[in-house]
Amino acid sequence: MQIAVVDLGIGNLRSVKQALSHVAPDADVIVTDKQADLLSADKIVLPGQGAVGSWFQALHDRELRPVIQKAIEQKPMLGICVGMQALFSFCEEDGGIDGLGVFDGEVRHFRNFHPPLDEQQQKMKIPQMGWNRVQQRSASDQSHPLWQGIEDHAYFYFVHSYCANSGSADTDEAVYGLADYGHEFIAAVGRGSLFAVQFHPEKSHQDGLQLLKNFARWNGES
Repeated sequence: MQIAVVDLGIGNLRSVKQALSHVAPDADVIVTDKQADLLSADKIVLPGQGAVGSWFQALHDRELRPVIQKAIEQKPMLGICVGMQALFSFCEEDGGIDGLGVFDGEVRHFRNFHPPLDEQQQKMKIPQMGWNRVQQRSASDQSHPLWQGIEDHAYFYFVHSYCANSGSADTDEAVYGLADYGHEFIAAVGRGSLFAVQFHPEKSHQDGLQLLKNFARWNGES
């Protein structure tokens, strides 16, 4: 089995690769920006860090947008941080960026959601940088396979100033995790063979490694 980590030159790709290699020692884990590698890989990890505008520019420069959109429909994919935010229809960062549109919803700065944060909440440090609990959700009676072996309300490591909220009932049904930092936001979302998280599993100790292990074992069915 080959797992391809998409290389957009953004984020600590080495940490993602090392974590995957640790939990899936029999897998061939590669970091690549080559279209052929991504099309032939069995699974894809779509990471991201920093500004979404730079992320999309790198995606454009490497001519990978059509490849990623095709892969979403064909094989298991895990989005991480900006790799999750990019799946929504719009992000207000960098003057406003149209996303991949897999999920209907907007990614906005923590302080730009409604209702507005109260005076105490406005004093919170942005970006959120540190540990936060994730409440698991599921549209069915059964938990998503990537939550296997992970307790509800487990802590994961976040680093972000922008967060996603659902824009429709259809997207709301795809939400598999929620967190709260002044207000509730989407921490995990999925549909079909796609699963994405706002937090960094590669930095989230045992529970993060368990999620990556679950992804390595996942056949893409929820």
